[in-house]
Amino acid sequence: MRTLVTGGAGFIGSNLVDRLLGEGHDVAVLDDFSTGKEENLGPALAAGATVHRADVRNPLEVDDVFAQVKPEVAFHLAAQIDVRRSVADPAFDARTNIEGTINVLNGVRSVEGRMINVSTGGAIYGETDLIPTPETVEPLPEAPYGQSKFCAERYLGLFTRLYGTPAASVRLGNVYGPRQDPLGEAGVVAIFCGRLERGERPVIYGDGRQTRDYVFVADVVAALIAVLAHPEAHGEYNVGTGRESSVLDIVEVLRPLAEGDFEPEFADARAGELERSCLDVTRAREELGWTADVELRDGLRRTMEWATAA
Repeated sequence: MRTLVTGGAGFIGSNLVDRLLGEGHDVAVLDDFSTGKEENLGPALAAGATVHRADVRNPLEVDDVFAQVKPEVAFHLAAQIDVRRSVADPAFDARTNIEGTINVLNGVRSVEGRMINVSTGGAIYGETDLIPTPETVEPLPEAPYGQSKFCAERYLGLFTRLYGTPAASVRLGNVYGPRQDPLGEAGVVAIFCGRLERGERPVIYGDGRQTRDYVFVADVVAALIAVLAHPEAHGEYNVGTGRESSVLDIVEVLRPLAEGDFEPEFADARAGELERSCLDVTRAREELGWTADVELRDGLRRTMEWATAA
């Protein structure tokens, strides 16, 4: 199958590209390399992937890539994911996450293809008393990032209603694993692994009891492959473990891997940070046959092995 992965040089995107190639698909990558890394694509290029340097905010560039590749399925991962930047510059966030998605949708429509969109769980749902949180909960984003990703999802539904464009979204938990940048706008796992490797102590904002649904990148890729295998998939699917883990839990699992002191330092809590986030994955399990396989301890070990070998 001819596939296109926007944001394919990034953390999740490059892992998806490798899996698609391994299953025999033709893969093209669209990326502007603002945060994606060329070294993430080394194995993919050797396996025959093509790379198109383009910005999803530029409709002419996007249209040109679709005209060249003519993908049957486009996986849309290119996004602005920095919550703090979204607060500081919501217009930039919207141009990337909303206008960029519209541009990709127009490309998909032009080749009569299908779109699989990568979205976010916690940032869309916001604070809720229903934990684990199902897809039916009313979204109450607490930052422009969550709002823009939710709006992008609505455009997928609109294109399906207006033009019959097949589309589905996956709402991810807190993804971690190999190729996540410990110095970027990354999650806490990559940051802690980076500090552990450098012999530094982890910094916890708040009391460390805030929880997230940490899901290993290989499980996320498997979920995307499951959506690909189900042409009837539509709407939104939560992709997580269905289990809460606190920041303190992460420290305790990583502590035995440290050669020196790995006692955390505590700093003031960040404004607007969610206290609890965990996803109900019932729909993905029942409709796609997907569940997360990698336990947190094993995933953290594999992530740390990659970090020390990189």
